[in-house]
This record gives sequence, C-alpha cells and structure tokens, in this order.
Amino acid sequence: MIEEDSLLVTLVRLVERLPVPAPPAQRRRGRPKTYPDQLFLKAVVIMIVRHLHTVHELLSVLEQPTPEMHSLRTLLTLDGRFPTRRTWERRLQAIPSSLPAHIGCLGRALLALIKPFASSGRAAAIDSTVLRARGGVWHKKDREAGTVPHTSIDTEAHWTKSGWHGWVYGWKLHLVVSVAAVWIPLAAELTAANVADNEQALTLLPELAAEVRYVLGDQHYNDPSIREWCEQTNRELVATRRGRYPHRDGGVEVRRVFHSLRSRAIENLNEQFKGSFDVHGQVPTKGLSNTRRFVLGAVFVYQLTLWYRYEHDLDLRVGLKPFLKAA
Repeated sequence: MIEEDSLLVTLVRLVERLPVPAPPAQRRRGRPKTYPDQLFLKAVVIMIVRHLHTVHELLSVLEQPTPEMHSLRTLLTLDGRFPTRRTWERRLQAIPSSLPAHIGCLGRALLALIKPFASSGRAAAIDSTVLRARGGVWHKKDREAGTVPHTSIDTEAHWTKSGWHGWVYGWKLHLVVSVAAVWIPLAAELTAANVADNEQALTLLPELAAEVRYVLGDQHYNDPSIREWCEQTNRELVATRRGRYPHRDGGVEVRRVFHSLRSRAIENLNEQFKGSFDVHGQVPTKGLSNTRRFVLGAVFVYQLTLWYRYEHDLDLRVGLKPFLKAA
C-alpha cells in the first residue's frame, strides 16, 4: 500500500514548481551558494505551518522518526547533503530579503492561473495593517533616554496610531491584493510601524502584473510620486481625496464604488490572514529579521494554499484556516 503525502509535504513540494524571480543584475561578491534559496523557502513553509520560530525548533522537529519528517528531510537535502546548523541559521536569517520578490513572482503566477479578472475589473488594493510586537512596549520617554526597562521589549519595533486600534507598538504589514472574486496577495513587505504607507508603496507596486490597471488606496496613497508612477506605467490611481465631506467634485460617485471594493477586499483579507496565522494578538517573534521571516512567510504560505486549493477544486475563500490547521 502506497501512502499519500501529507498536506504539509504537498505544500512543500509546491515550492519546487515555483516560478523563480529574475536574478540581480550583478552577482554579489563572495563564494557561490551551495544550497539554493528554494531549499530554505521549503523550510519557511514548514516553520509557518507547524508554528516553529527558531532554527533549533525546526531541526528538533525534523529529527523526529516519523514518515512525514523523513519525507521533509529528504526534500531539504541536496545531492545527499543536509545543511549544517550554522548554514540554517545564516540562510534563514537572510531569506526575508528575498521573500518580497518570491511573493510578487508567485502573485503574478496566481493571477495567470486563477484568472480572477476574467469576471471583474483589473484592480488591486493597497493598504497596511498593524501587528503588535511581542513583549512589552518601549515608551517614548524611555526610547529617547536610550533605556530599555524590560528585556521583553522588542527594540526594533516602533509606534504608530491606528484609526481603529489607537496607539500600537509593533509592525506594519504592507500588502497589495487583487480586487476580485478571489483575494490574491500580489506584493507584501513588513516594516516597523512608523514607516509611512506612501513611502513603502513604491517598493510594492513594481511587483504588480501588467494586467493590473487600477490601484486603489486610501488618502495615505494620494501622493504625487505614486500618481506619477501610475501614469508612467499606464495605470490609474484611485485614492481618497483629502478635505471635508461630502466631496462634490467630478468622479466622486465612481470613486465611492472603487473605495467600497477596495475596503471589502483588503480588510477581509487582512482579517482572514490574521485569523489564519493567529496574529490578532502579538506576533510570536522578536526582531525585524525574524518577524519579517514569519509574517512574509505566512503571506507566502497563504499564496501556496490558494494554489493547492485551486488545483484541487476547493473553495478559495472559505476553509483556509482549518486547511492550514490540518496540515
């Protein structure tokens, strides 16, 4: 009797079929990599699905003598060689810098595969959502004095004020998502919470597929540099205008429809994402690098989940959290 692969093993195998982002124009100096990034992307998938946040936890779980762990160790082995602990630590520390490119590349591939724009307008929504830092908060007076009153404080996080949550100490997940029947993450980045949305937007928007024609955002994205980028790439920026309501300028009714679509797509995806990966409270990691790996890795796993469920004719909007729990 041949046993079928577990859901986790199947998701990890999907990484082998991923489109690869374009390499940098100039190769970095130093010794060439022994192991490809793809191998460490597989490890990130395992860490996210199994809630493992350190290299020690990952390797300890992989050492367990079960058929599933044997399959996973095989997928993390190259030409009979398994990376050393030091290699795991070094490469998993570096993997967050490449995750935005992989998310953008997979987002474009999912658009081509699922074709969500076939029955709707070709629009993408951009926004950020706040994630609370692990541990205590670093108050302004202590930060200015350079004192850290408690070791639980993540000193790489920062403050922001949310219209819904008030003052929050933590991080921002900047996200671009398709506005269609299926919410597909198209670009993502994680920063400290004090980074302005409009400043980060120009690092996200170049990841969009050419077929995206409308970029929908709130008033934070009503910025001359973003509007200029959209004009240069033959796109239309639809962003909330500042000023007292009600607005009475031309096109206000059309913008109202777009803003309703944007809000429905981005806010629902944010809530589904936070619920699926248990980040309505604090994130489980400390430090920018570890938190980028966790949050961007979770976005990447969300994309893989959409891919798997599409290929198996499963619902792409309902049941994602129990699916991940079952993996």
